[in-house]
Amino acid sequence: MRALIACSACRSRRRKCHTERGSSTCSYCDERGFNCHRGGTPLKARRHKNTGMTVQSSGSETAETGMHLPPWELCLELVELYFDLIHDQFHSLFHRPSFIEQVRKGTAPRVLLFAMMALSARFSSNAAFSNIPPRDRCMPYYDESTRLLDLRVNSITTIQACVLLGGISTTEDNAITESVYYTVACRMATLLDIARKPVQDPLEQEVNIRVWWTLCMVDVWSSRSIRLPRQMPHMEGLPLPIDEMSFLHWRLEDGAPDHGDDCSSSLLAQMITLNRILSQINDAIAETAAGSTITLVVEQTVQDLSQKMDDWYAALPEYMHDTPENLQRYASQGLGRIFVAVYLGYYHFGQLLFYQLLHEDRHGSGNHYYTNKCKSFAAKLCTIVYASHATPGCEVWYNMVGHILVIASTVQIHTLLFDTDEAVIAAARSRLEQNFTILMRLRDYWPMLESCFARLQIFHEVCRQNIDSSFRMDMWMLKFLSEFAEPIRVKGDDEQEGMVGLYSVENVGVSPQDWV
Repeated sequence: MRALIACSACRSRRRKCHTERGSSTCSYCDERGFNCHRGGTPLKARRHKNTGMTVQSSGSETAETGMHLPPWELCLELVELYFDLIHDQFHSLFHRPSFIEQVRKGTAPRVLLFAMMALSARFSSNAAFSNIPPRDRCMPYYDESTRLLDLRVNSITTIQACVLLGGISTTEDNAITESVYYTVACRMATLLDIARKPVQDPLEQEVNIRVWWTLCMVDVWSSRSIRLPRQMPHMEGLPLPIDEMSFLHWRLEDGAPDHGDDCSSSLLAQMITLNRILSQINDAIAETAAGSTITLVVEQTVQDLSQKMDDWYAALPEYMHDTPENLQRYASQGLGRIFVAVYLGYYHFGQLLFYQLLHEDRHGSGNHYYTNKCKSFAAKLCTIVYASHATPGCEVWYNMVGHILVIASTVQIHTLLFDTDEAVIAAARSRLEQNFTILMRLRDYWPMLESCFARLQIFHEVCRQNIDSSFRMDMWMLKFLSEFAEPIRVKGDDEQEGMVGLYSVENVGVSPQDWV
């Protein structure tokens, strides 16, 4: 039999496999940081003589076809920033120690490296970025990762790259591109059956499980934001991720950690459980907004989902409850930010659940039970955000914090408009001012915060135009609450021309004083 000449990647894309003289890695794999396989034997990639990183391409093609990686030290710094400030809060795709080791050895896939750096460079204090505004640092890395992505290579690396690029598209306020990347990732993961496919070692299996569950969570909020059907299938019997400390301390040579079937101590597993409730909350809100459900049925649905939220919290171990002591403990373990992310989800889902009854509750003759529940969840959401920024190692800076703070801020506006208790009003005004300060800081990093500010201003205008109907759960409100990646117009405004230029913060002029 004739020996295989093309590597596996080039065979799968049915293209010529070109290798420079003296190199053991083809140009295609070299450029993308892939392991080059021929006849089942992986060949080592060449290393850059100065940085130890895989070079962009071979010979004179490097400058013409792509961007060089930053110096090794800066590359490592940006990857560490990504793991500190983005990973496990926005998504969970990698085993940090293994990936850092790949970076040190120069074997990390470049398509992933550039995508990680596109997300994290905005947070760097390195002198290399001293003359570049934080929000402007993303695009060169984003463009290069996009160029390196090859959808003909069906692999976990391609899935991870699509999730990263989808996340970047979200931050750049590009809902369509975000959806395309996430859809590709979901479809490829399903077709490859990554959660159950045979793998070489248990650690690889755990990473695959985490990627699968990440896609399930992303699918819930991303599909709702663009009003398209969810992509990920329900899979019976799939194990939840193991706890974070066991995962982070897992080394290949140690074998699989003995954690049994109890995943209650895993923060990521708790996120996944909560996300299942969010899916039902989203469906309930959509039915309410469409007017297809009578109020009594809506109230029963809200009560049922509220009980599920309460049951989730009651089932938590005490060391996972939202207390200052637990926040400090998780911070000391390097898990403070993911702990905060769990509760940002919990409180946000709670405020969404009860938000749909704010209008009816205000016009009813009861004790404003639903309004008070919504306000309680929104207040606790604000409190944990403030606590995170007061506790080193817990600060949350990922972009979705902006969206959920906008929703929590509108609940404070509800208090300013309709409450009569001066102490309650003062507390709401204080939260509104603190939220505004945090949103302004987030705006330094994320372009999508422009739309967040625009949404607040538009919501304010809606309240000014018709205060009595401003919190009614209709299709406009559904879009306001869920479609965070899409621009929104003033309720009832059919004149597109009147919205020109509205989505620049400089034209918004929003401040807490405007809402009093």
